[in-house]
Amino acid sequence: MNKARAIVMSGLLALSMAGSVTGVSAAEVNANANVGDKVRVLIEASSSSPSGVSTMSQSKSQLNSAKATYGKRWEFSNGNAFTTDMTEKQFTALQKNKNLKVTKVDEVSVAADLRAAKKPGTVGALAEYPTQQVPWGIKAIYNNSGLTTTTGGAGINVAVLDTGVNVNHLDLVNTVEQCKDFTTSAGLTNGQCNDANGHGTHVAGSALADGGSDGAGVYGVAPDSDLWAYKVLGDDGSGYSDDIAAAIRHAADQATATGTKTVINMSLGSSANNSLISSAVDYAYGKGVLVVAAAGNSGFRAGTIGYPGALRNAIAVAALENRLENGTLRVADFSSRGYTATDGDYVIGVGDIEISAPGAAIYSTWNNGGYNTISGTSMASPHVAGLAAKVWAQNPTWTAATLRTNLQNRAKANDILGGRGAAVGDDYASGFGFARVQ
Repeated sequence: MNKARAIVMSGLLALSMAGSVTGVSAAEVNANANVGDKVRVLIEASSSSPSGVSTMSQSKSQLNSAKATYGKRWEFSNGNAFTTDMTEKQFTALQKNKNLKVTKVDEVSVAADLRAAKKPGTVGALAEYPTQQVPWGIKAIYNNSGLTTTTGGAGINVAVLDTGVNVNHLDLVNTVEQCKDFTTSAGLTNGQCNDANGHGTHVAGSALADGGSDGAGVYGVAPDSDLWAYKVLGDDGSGYSDDIAAAIRHAADQATATGTKTVINMSLGSSANNSLISSAVDYAYGKGVLVVAAAGNSGFRAGTIGYPGALRNAIAVAALENRLENGTLRVADFSSRGYTATDGDYVIGVGDIEISAPGAAIYSTWNNGGYNTISGTSMASPHVAGLAAKVWAQNPTWTAATLRTNLQNRAKANDILGGRGAAVGDDYASGFGFARVQ
């Protein structure tokens, strides 16, 4: 093609590489994370005093007083809990109130591993065209090495909860339906989801990039689906669990309000379970939303899957490499593993890998309007989210539970035998197997 592509720059291009993507190995719960000179705090009404005497009425009064004093960021538990920002001194003082339970909010980070990526700050000048239009992972999930374009996902929303998305990227701009920021001081901000990190834009591209209006860009799994770009993580790739929980609940409520099918993708995680996020995942699943999450990059030891991927109502996705071992693709060593005790049971419990998908050396859209190659279960998860959107669009009467069973059956039909812990049937490395389009 002779005509050069017009590249639309992100509003904060100068900061596009300021925050590097951090791996799950460093994505531990950080109870001391600050917002400026403040900390994020969860304040809950306590139903009883240490002596066991019921004090709910008094607790509610104290809760409302604290809400008026510090301001409310997000509300949970039917109004019996809320999050806010305060100084360390205020936090310490409020902990002495026996009518309230006051704890610091957990911090969660992206689930990407940069081993196969360019180092931060070394992404080259924007290319007029991508070096590849259908990356290896997309070809693999379609089971078609000669694939030149992709289709599917019409009418299905893919909510990408991440560092934001460059919604002006040529290969994503036509897919955007919602752009919202849950990290601002005001809480939810509509029409804003800037990605100064790159991670969220990369994830979105694997799920639903449509090649651009000229058809010369990169393709994701389900290019006809609608993108809900929800910024829940900061430019450094980390964020607070209350923002993530609020976004999960919002996506579920939006799905109900619009009467549409929605898949949530969370390429993020923490080593510890978080009650705000786990209850939000249950809420979304109960509303008929399918939740897909990265397994984490703490492999290859058993029992290393991060949350929310480890939850029963989330599909935990392992990462595959583009190389064969024992006749199949190989589970990457960095990909977190489930528990050996549950091998072969084909039952999903807490801490189980469910499905595998391409996650090593994945080429996709980047926040500077160009493209980048990075690795991690963060990259595997959107392949499954895109597949889910594509299959759901073909079967719009299905429930999320029926869709999940179908994805499991597709995985069973393509067993993974390569990688540490991979074996015939359900195993703690690859789960049920590699779910594909065909």
